[in-house]
Amino acid sequence: MPEQLHHGSCHCGAVAYDVTMSLDNTITCNCSMCGRAGTILAFVPAEKFTLLSGEDALTNYQFNKKVIDHLFCSICGIKAFGKGKDNDGNDTVAVNVRCLDGVDIESLSPYQYDGKNV
Repeated sequence: MPEQLHHGSCHCGAVAYDVTMSLDNTITCNCSMCGRAGTILAFVPAEKFTLLSGEDALTNYQFNKKVIDHLFCSICGIKAFGKGKDNDGNDTVAVNVRCLDGVDIESLSPYQYDGKNV
């Protein structure tokens, strides 16, 4: 799939964003956070992500090494995206693909990442 513009949001719509990305490299993770949330993630450079609304509604949760901002809407509780850095130290956004409009989740083939044993 080529890169394309996607619109995403939390459940209540307070947090909304646009992101330009391909859905070719999605992942699921079995760590204690992702496994419970059931997220399907795709990572993009921060410059391909635009938060349209809801910065004031975001709450940050950090655990373990406290290097990832696990952001969620303080109104509805949905984790639409998170922020961190890639291996080279560049700002990166982890998009919850389940929060993107019009994406057929069944058509994806996410890589199964073993975050539980990292």
